Amino acid sequence: MPWFAWLILILAFGSVIGSLMLLRDSAKKLPLSPEQLERIRQRNVELDAKERKEDRG
Repeated sequence: MPWFAWLILILAFGSVIGSLMLLRDSAKKLPLSPEQLERIRQRNVELDAKERKEDRG
């Protein structure tokens, strides 16, 4: 393979790895209030119960 093909390949891998690192660094947790967390937990419990009911019936 010619040298410029290797250069393009290295640049492509570097671009992908750099993008993934940037994405990892910019990821943040969502600041949720205790009320929102409780609503999410309650919704999950209701959905789990509904799925179990549908699986049986």
